[in-house]
Amino acid sequence: MIKRVRYIIFLKDVLYLSVTCFGGPQAHIAHFQNILVKKRGYLSDNDLLELNALCQIVPGPTSTQTLSALGYRMGGPSLAYLTLLIWLLPSVIIMTIAGMLMNSFVSKQNSLDFTRFIQPMAVGMIAYAGYAISLKTVKTKRGLLLMVLAATATYFFKTPFVFPIVLLLAGLVTAFNYKAHPREEKKKFDVSWANFFLWAGVLVFAALLGWATKSIPELTLPVRLFENFYRNGSLIFGGGQVLTPMLYTEFVQFSKPLHHPISHDEFLSGYAFAQALPGPVFSFSSYLGVLSMRDYGIVGQIFGSIMSAAGLFLPGTFLIFFMIRIWESLKKFRPIRASLEGVNAANAGLIIAAAILLFQPLENTSLNYGFTIGTFCLKAFTKIPSWVIILIGLACGVLV
Repeated sequence: MIKRVRYIIFLKDVLYLSVTCFGGPQAHIAHFQNILVKKRGYLSDNDLLELNALCQIVPGPTSTQTLSALGYRMGGPSLAYLTLLIWLLPSVIIMTIAGMLMNSFVSKQNSLDFTRFIQPMAVGMIAYAGYAISLKTVKTKRGLLLMVLAATATYFFKTPFVFPIVLLLAGLVTAFNYKAHPREEKKKFDVSWANFFLWAGVLVFAALLGWATKSIPELTLPVRLFENFYRNGSLIFGGGQVLTPMLYTEFVQFSKPLHHPISHDEFLSGYAFAQALPGPVFSFSSYLGVLSMRDYGIVGQIFGSIMSAAGLFLPGTFLIFFMIRIWESLKKFRPIRASLEGVNAANAGLIIAAAILLFQPLENTSLNYGFTIGTFCLKAFTKIPSWVIILIGLACGVLV
């Protein structure tokens, strides 16, 4: 049961969470329990966990969707969109500034050596994310095999199209195991399609607008950024860590000639910095939007940040608003529940492949190996926050 409260109080709590929730979606749920359940009593532990579970099977940023869905249940679309805005604004602003500072360093040909240890540390964080997710989601030999196959396919087929294919095939494989799940009494399946059509309509409109403005670089680049992130945000399951290999493939390995290329070092430095911030890891999109628009001045960079963030956060929001209305009926179908085993296992494989691909361009030095392994161990065996680990890496870079 969702408790009704004054909207201003709820939004203040969302703002507090946006500046105190470190550690990514896996850690955010604990913060949500402390503030939303124990302190305020907006909902029960079971309600929060079920809401979070629903968000995990819908493409998009899990933590963001959980908060937005709660806002939707408490006050409808208006409160939900305000919740989304307040939750993502602090980290998006910081990542926009980080992108501008990176552009300033590069344009002035200043040395980025002080970030030299941040890059292998980012790889260590991604490797730990794959390890942590695999522990939680891979429970069978079938899941382990799917994880290995997903990682292998992602490693050898370096194209953005491999990701949705891998996820769909993995989900299809385990969907056939539906008989292992108990039957549940089915309810009347009454679907409200408005938000689904909104999601699909925006996707088609962005693609058409990009085609219509292709002769005007100042317009077509922001539109393409929006379309790129909207498409990726519509496919990604499992949070910002899973998004990383997709973005790396599109913005670094196969950078479109239209926008300014982003280097491997810039990408990893930005990702590591995003890990040190509170709030959604998906704010990394703002950083990439700024770097992509670096040839268009400060206004263009801010515009690129806004379009990239909007493109990445909106599809998951539209889809969770659609799913939250039909979930009670949909989850009764055993093949749907069974397919989640494959999707989650494939997600873990994508992250493992990302860690390998991101480490390969780094120099094969003992320091790089040491910082990668050391970061993994700090994440796995200590409770040191990510932002403290990143500050240590920056301090080491400055001293060296």
